[in-house]
Amino acid sequence: MKPAPPSSTRTLVVIGAASGAGAPDPATAKGPDALRRYQVFHDSPLQHVEWDGVLRVPRAQQDTPLHAVAALSARLAAEVEAVLRAGNFPLVVGGDHSCAIGTWSGVHRVLAGRGPIGLIWIDAHMDSHTFATTPSGQIHGMPLAVLLGYGEAALTAIDGPEAKLRPEHMCLIGVRSFEAGEAALLHRLGVRVFDMDEVRRRGLAAVFDEALSIVRRGTAGFGVSVDLDALDPEEEPGVTTPVPGGLCRADLAAALSHLRGDPAFVAMEIVEYNPRRDRGHATADAAGALVDAITPLK
Repeated sequence: MKPAPPSSTRTLVVIGAASGAGAPDPATAKGPDALRRYQVFHDSPLQHVEWDGVLRVPRAQQDTPLHAVAALSARLAAEVEAVLRAGNFPLVVGGDHSCAIGTWSGVHRVLAGRGPIGLIWIDAHMDSHTFATTPSGQIHGMPLAVLLGYGEAALTAIDGPEAKLRPEHMCLIGVRSFEAGEAALLHRLGVRVFDMDEVRRRGLAAVFDEALSIVRRGTAGFGVSVDLDALDPEEEPGVTTPVPGGLCRADLAAALSHLRGDPAFVAMEIVEYNPRRDRGHATADAAGALVDAITPLK
């Protein structure tokens, strides 16, 4: 394993997760390869960006969506762990949002001895179903429930049976499409949800400040999970499940820019890019802009 970089610089290591089995449109699995080809992630004077390859589902585990998601999540957790232990910053690029199970299980594995992890989940959806509540059966609508310890054992047991997140250390931003079953779970657990009505009323900057106070309090570090469908599809059409009335790219980039150089900010993922539905690479460019926003400058 390579040594950690000097404290004055850091390497952002991009890990592609070709997850498509958890979504209704498997074209999301092509998202990481497309973003790599488009070269949307850039170096800065204080941060080197390098790709670490694209993880794919082994052929033997492609028989069912559950097996595919579990297999890719286990591989991704190990890769995220390796990047963190090398002293680098993992940026996971999906793929459907089921890959979050692997991303944050890997972060949990590294930080668990120091304390819980915080997580800001930026998404048009709650992604908090289990097979008992889902109307669609799609696993990309379940990763947050899994990380909180609810759902199929094949998924919750990745990296150990314990929950990877505690409800008091996480929050959602941008929600505007959900079903009763997943909302009931988050309400019962006391997870803070900043829906789009609240974002419009208060402004994203104020909401993001409150979110940061939640994920920093009593944690060993925190991360951010961005589903690109959190953005307004009028601007960014390249997602599988667009919902009108989302966040503005510029506003989200401005909020994320406050994370530059924060040592407690340990990992990020950007998911649900669907190149088949994009228009003029607009949504790919949005993904690049969001990563540029967290990149330390001179």
